Formats: sequence, C-alpha cells, structure tokens
Amino acid sequence: MAARIEILRPERDLLGECPVWDERTQSLYWIDGRSQHVHRYAPASGTADTWRAPAHIGSIALCESGRLLLALESDFHLLDTASGQISRIGDGVTHAADRMRLNDGRADRGGRFVVGSMTMGRHEPLGALYQLDATGRVRTLDRGIQVANATCFSPDGRWLYFADTPTHQIRRYPYDPSTGACGPAEPFIDTRALGSPPDGATVDAEGCLWVALVLAGKLVRFAPDGRVLRTVDFAPDAFITCPCFGGPALDVLYLTSIRDSGNLLRSQNPDAGAVFVVRDLGVQGLAEARYDDRQLGA
Repeated sequence: MAARIEILRPERDLLGECPVWDERTQSLYWIDGRSQHVHRYAPASGTADTWRAPAHIGSIALCESGRLLLALESDFHLLDTASGQISRIGDGVTHAADRMRLNDGRADRGGRFVVGSMTMGRHEPLGALYQLDATGRVRTLDRGIQVANATCFSPDGRWLYFADTPTHQIRRYPYDPSTGACGPAEPFIDTRALGSPPDGATVDAEGCLWVALVLAGKLVRFAPDGRVLRTVDFAPDAFITCPCFGGPALDVLYLTSIRDSGNLLRSQNPDAGAVFVVRDLGVQGLAEARYDDRQLGA
C-alpha cells in the first residue's frame, strides 16, 4: 500500500525539528528552533499551544513529571506546560569555540538525555556528544563532531544511533540503558549513494531506522543491518528534517521540515516548514522514552 501524505496544519516553521509524540496526552510536540518556539498539537481536538524559549532550541524530550526538557544553546531547562514556567537545570556544557550550540537529542531507555552539539556557519569537528543524567549532571560520550543529528535508540536501548551530518555517516554505539555506559562508535550507514546527508531519525517497533535525508527529500527505512527497505519521497526543497511515530496506535509518522534555517537552507516551496503526516506505512513505532526529572523537584 502506498503511503498517504498530508499536512498537519497550515502554519509553517522556519526550522522545524524534533517531533515527539506524548502518548499520555495524545499530542504531538515539536520545535521551531530558530523562532525559539515549542509547539503542541492534539489531532483529536485540534487544540494547539505554543511556548517561547529564552534562546535557540536544539531539541526537546518528554519528562516523567509531564514537563518538557529543552536543550537550548548551551544548557538545559524544564518547561512546565501547565504554567508556562521555564527553569534551568544542571550545569550545562562548555563549547570548545564560539558560534556553537546544542542540536539533536533524545531520551534513552533509562531516563537520561543524550544530545550532541554543532558548529554554526562552518564545518569544524569541535562538537561533542553529551549525556544528561537524572540528577542534572553532564557527561561527555564522544568528541570530534561537526553537526549532531539522528540521535535515537534501538528498541532494547542497547544501540545508540547518531549521525555527524556533513560526513554522511550514521554511526552506532553499544549502549547500556541501565548504567548509561557507552562504547566506541562503529560505522553503520553511509548515505552518499542516496544523495543527501542524514538529518533526524527514529526507530520503529521492528528495530528499523527511519532517517530524513534533508537534501534529497527522502524518508528512508533502514533494516537493523543497514539495508534500505523503503523510501518515501517528498519534494527535495521541502527540506524534511526529523520523523517520529504517533497516533493512538503509534502507526502515524510525523515529519518536520525547514522553510528558512537562517544558515544554508531556504525554500520557496509552499510546503517547506510544514509538519507532514504520513499514513498507511504498515508499521508501528515505539512509545517515546522520557527523561527522568523526578529527582530535580518541582
């Protein structure tokens, strides 16, 4: 069956990224990093909410308390969606140079948050991959990164997938979800033959990796051994960025995109910046892992 592609709502983002489905509230969260907005939309009711962060948002995660974790330029905050209050947590990170920020991230299966950094306006391997634990402490997992993307975990949490976008390489790291220990990276997928570097990614219930190929306008499903299983095509200048599964049965795929990144990507395509809804894929996703913020208090 062919996939059916729709658009979630008429509004467009500048730099849409990091969709996450909240199964508790049956709503979709995502960010417009450049405009510093966090969006929430409940498809069943059509209810929409927006909050503005104090700085560029790299990524978000659901929390056990019901709050949202925000990775801003160099530190972490919690957003209380009931009150709109945003409070800083943890020590943050110290970037290796100016014009750097945190970018793509995702909660692991043990309640931590893994996020990478990027250099802006240049490709220099000055970034790092970080892990934020439940007490707010930050640990460095890897270095030598240009633009962090595609952060996600296998269903059992024992593989961490990650891409350094300009290299076209998706790596995987052996990972212990109970302790947060991370082993050395190994090559997994090279996307050069597919015509684009990788951007965001998610994993389905069968352990397959769905990757947005931002410059080719392709959403690609890779098998756990790296083989290409399926491709869903979009307009290349729609600049698709990051997928997640949602809906009551976790069988709907949501996909963010870019209208104007403020850097290299700008599109006149009227669909650029939309949140796409992809139905009839015939696969299910996994419930989103949550950052365990319960030790951090109210």
